[in-house]
Amino acid sequence: MSRTAVIGALALVTLSACGTPASENGPIAVRASETECAVARTSTTAGTITFEVANKGTKVTEFYLYAEGDRIMGEVENIGPGLTRKLNVEVAEGGKYTTACKPGMKGDGIRGEFTVTGGAAKAVDGDAKLAEATRSYQRYVNSQSDALLAKTTEFVDAVKSGKVDAAKALFPVARTYWERIEPVAESFGDLDPKIDGREDVIEEGQEFTGFHRLEKDLWADGLKPDSSAVADRLLADVKELVERAKKVELTPLQLANGAKELLDEVATGKITGEEDRYSHTDLWDFRANVDGAQAAIASLRPVLVERDANALSTVEERFTALDKLLEKQRKDDGFKLYTALTEQEKKDLAAAVDALGEPLSKVASVVAGK
Repeated sequence: MSRTAVIGALALVTLSACGTPASENGPIAVRASETECAVARTSTTAGTITFEVANKGTKVTEFYLYAEGDRIMGEVENIGPGLTRKLNVEVAEGGKYTTACKPGMKGDGIRGEFTVTGGAAKAVDGDAKLAEATRSYQRYVNSQSDALLAKTTEFVDAVKSGKVDAAKALFPVARTYWERIEPVAESFGDLDPKIDGREDVIEEGQEFTGFHRLEKDLWADGLKPDSSAVADRLLADVKELVERAKKVELTPLQLANGAKELLDEVATGKITGEEDRYSHTDLWDFRANVDGAQAAIASLRPVLVERDANALSTVEERFTALDKLLEKQRKDDGFKLYTALTEQEKKDLAAAVDALGEPLSKVASVVAGK
């Protein structure tokens, strides 16, 4: 079915499609499967919007709320069959938005139109601690963006000079800064697949470019005649991303959701060894995702201490447990190759990620006051 047809079909979905009536101000139920993304209410007023996404299908799915240009307002990933996950997202401005479910966590998704009416005061306008949290995290994003650009430039120069060993050494270092700010980077839907798309998940008709195309060249196929051009395009895309990332206006809920998104990235890609399948440098990305999640929680810490100190304590304890396991895998200035881990070590890391994921998923509700 075409994207236009999907949107048209979803526009006809009635409230009963989700199986439960939807009150005007309550959570918006979403029924997701391989063939539908039935949103119980396709319009609401500006403010904090809560979606409750129930996966009735047989594949792991994701749910997104997009603004114009596929800018991600909020997302919830790794929703297994039979599970329900909640997404709290702050939308202060009225307008046309888009919802999407992504069965199998691939492709453009099953999309529908979503309207927000009126306007609302931003959370940061009425809460000094929330305002400082977003400023603190923005400073982190800015510093990581600068480092991303610097290290990507070095990586690209090495590729273009044919210095394979130098490029291989720089590959996981440059990606560290990308992975730390991935929720912000991914919010620009047009740039993310160009920079970080894997060959098996890029959309049909889209060219395989970016970090992972060069990873394949360096470790699997050898540098090709167009590798330099791919490297130049990567650097141009990273420059554009850095410029946008420094201008984006973040909300406190984006920090909270982003921390969980980073852990979901670990659970669905890094812990499986799928992300860096040619270089096997997945543990660098794993560490960077955890770093980014910790930075978001650190920025929100004064708010969480005040609103739910026990929840914060649990999150911090489980971060510490995961840190200890990760640090055991250090080698020289980096990490062991993922293929060097034993099956038990992989299981231990997966268990620690799962243990952290549950309390981390509740942070957004604390920030939203729900």
